[in-house]
Amino acid sequence: MSHKLERGSLIVSCQARADNPLHGPMFMGAMALAARDGGARGIRANGPQDVAAVKAAGLPVIGIHKVFSPDVPVYITPDFASAAALAEAGADIIALDCTPRPRRGDDPAELVRRIRDGLGREVFADISTLDEGLAAVDMGATYISTTLSGYTDYTQPKPKGPDLDLVEKLAARTSVPIVAEGRYNTPELARAAIDAGAYAVVVGTMITNPREITKAFARQVVG
Repeated sequence: MSHKLERGSLIVSCQARADNPLHGPMFMGAMALAARDGGARGIRANGPQDVAAVKAAGLPVIGIHKVFSPDVPVYITPDFASAAALAEAGADIIALDCTPRPRRGDDPAELVRRIRDGLGREVFADISTLDEGLAAVDMGATYISTTLSGYTDYTQPKPKGPDLDLVEKLAARTSVPIVAEGRYNTPELARAAIDAGAYAVVVGTMITNPREITKAFARQVVG
């Protein structure tokens, strides 16, 4: 089976924070199997343990490694050590924050180069603006993802819906595959991303976070 992302792929983000009842590789591995059986063509997972667990689904795995520091905003695979751990765990593609924000780690351009040349992995660049996306293209990223639109201080307040405009602008400016991610919480919005020029779409919460899905229903029903 190919471990490259196919055009038109639905990528399911299988992540659960420590306070979530589904936290842990056993649950994320099961979630990846369910996503595969539902038609997903890729999985995004956090941390070496979860990356290793979701490999059982047999789909391309986009690995991230969240390393939090109290005084800087960048935490998605901020250094080469975290990227190398993901590669060792079996990640086919390594995602990292490619914004110019302060970080404790390696320069993103250098990190992209070392992941591609040193680890032999494709690079998934998480960005929040058109300029950041084009800069990531120049860095040599394999895929450009709109993951961080609405989550950097200069793209807030976070809009209710996804940033389809950013997808469209990036797709018009580069031939590098653009991946739509962030608030694609209905099948119709996911389709809209493809129509706007996205190569693939990442969906997380509305597929793999039952607690948040339940909250959405409860807000409408309870009381």
